[in-house]
Order: sequence, then structure tokens, then C-alpha cells
Amino acid sequence: MSGSGWTEAFLEMMAAERACAANTLIAYGRDLADVGGFLRRRGRDLTDAAPEDLEAYFSHLGALGLSPATAARRRSGLRQFYRFVLGEGWRADDPSRRIDAPKRGRPLPKVLTRAEVVALIDAAARRDSAAGARLAAMLELLYASGLRVSELLALPLTALARDPAYLMVTGKGGKERLAPLNDAARAAVTAYLPMRRTFLAKGVKESPWLFPSRGRAGRLTPRRLGQLLDEAARDARIDPAKVSPHVLRHAFATHLLEGGADLRVVQTLLGHTDISTTQIYTHVTQDRLREVVETKHPLARRRE
Repeated sequence: MSGSGWTEAFLEMMAAERACAANTLIAYGRDLADVGGFLRRRGRDLTDAAPEDLEAYFSHLGALGLSPATAARRRSGLRQFYRFVLGEGWRADDPSRRIDAPKRGRPLPKVLTRAEVVALIDAAARRDSAAGARLAAMLELLYASGLRVSELLALPLTALARDPAYLMVTGKGGKERLAPLNDAARAAVTAYLPMRRTFLAKGVKESPWLFPSRGRAGRLTPRRLGQLLDEAARDARIDPAKVSPHVLRHAFATHLLEGGADLRVVQTLLGHTDISTTQIYTHVTQDRLREVVETKHPLARRRE
């Protein structure tokens, strides 16, 4: 079997057994094709690549100026690919084992303050009745439940039609979790629902989506939501570069931890498989506590 055949089998396994999203599969396929192209220029293929070939590939990526984050993703994909190949018995060795992981710092997430979140929601609500009610409902849901933008925009109307206290959300890899709804989010959705039909396309009587759109997709897109957030941020006198749906998810997690929530609880609410992903928020809260001490404590102030 050729390298392309191995790749096809690997992607089929990732889709069937690990429920990888379509975009993830596309990224894996593109990365393996890039490795394959490099190997062919050296007279080799994924089937007979030596450790030295793969080391040369990652040195090549470094010379091209590829970011450590992208190189790390490609390394991870290649390691998974060759573990699959070993499991199938197609090779007796793993040429990717000698590849060193590129060193990279993990950037801290951008976070809005509580006052900025309130100002953003207020600015959204001040827009014209239907558009304002819709945007306020989306912001309240993002902040109250820590939803990813894909999870928010995929919500069906039935999920909130009966004013529930919790949402059943389908996250990455098809995993389901319960997401809480506070009173503010429930009130915002209740105010929006009578105006929801305003956003249906002409001639369309109903839509299964909570946030329908007149666009081709039939529901609001992440790009359009980003544009609406930028407008609300400017109205709230907040730098639009600081605001995104994911920033509201970060704010949800950070503000919970600042309020004393347990890290494991926050992990569950965010739908993180690995708690190390959630732990980054502890660094944010620690930095904020340090800043408060250094700027507000009287003994920390430098005497004139």
C-alpha cells in the first residue's frame, strides 16, 4: 500500500473511531500531504521514511519560519499517524519517535473584566429591538454557559423553547455536557424569542435553529457574529480586538475561578477532556491577584 493509501486509512480511522471533526480531518490530510511532498523530493515516501528524513522535514519548517504552534500540531499528527501504522503492522518501527517537540510558550487567554462584559451586553441591548434582543441573548448565553461559538450557533430552537435551567450541548468529538443558564440568560432568550421570526428568510415559515438567518446557511454564521460583536464593542467603548465569542468563554471560566469555583467544576462546564487545558485560567487569576496587590496594597506602593 502506498503512502497515500496509509493516509486514507488513517483518516478513516480518525473519523470512525475518534469522531474527529471534518476540519480536523482536513488539517491532518493537508499536513500529511505536505510531509509526503517533502519526502518525495528526497526520494522517499511515508512508507519508508527514516527518522533522519522527518528530522530534516521539521528543520525545513523551522527554516521557513513556521510558527512553533503549527510545527507542534504537525508533529502531533505525524506521531498519531505512525502509531496507527505500527498498530496495523505496516511498519515495524516508528520513525517519528526522535522528533523533538518544538518549544513554545502558551499565551494567556484574553479576558474581559466583569464591567466590560456588562457594558458589552448593555451596548448590544441598546441596538434596534430585534437585532439588539438577538445579540444580547447570544452574549448572555456565551457568558452564562461558557459555550464555544460553534455550540452556540448550532443550538436548536427546542433547546430553549421551555425556558430550561440547563442546556444539553454537543461539543467537540460529539461529546455531550450540561451547560448552566442563569436568570439573566434565560430572561434575554425569553425577550428574543417573540422577535426570532424576523430573521427568517423570505418565504421560510420556520427554522430548527435558535438563531436563524436569511443567509445561505439558514443560521447565523461565526463571521457575522464576529461583526456584530465588533459593532457592540465600539458602542461600549471597548477595543474590538479584545472581544470575540471565545473571549467571553474565557471570561466565563476566569470569573468563575476568581469567585472561588473548583477547577474540576470549571473543567466539566467547559467540556475540557484534559484538566491541563483548564489550568491556564489559574495563571490568569494569579496574575490579576498579583496586580491587585502590587497596585492597591499600601505597602506595595513605592514611597516618594
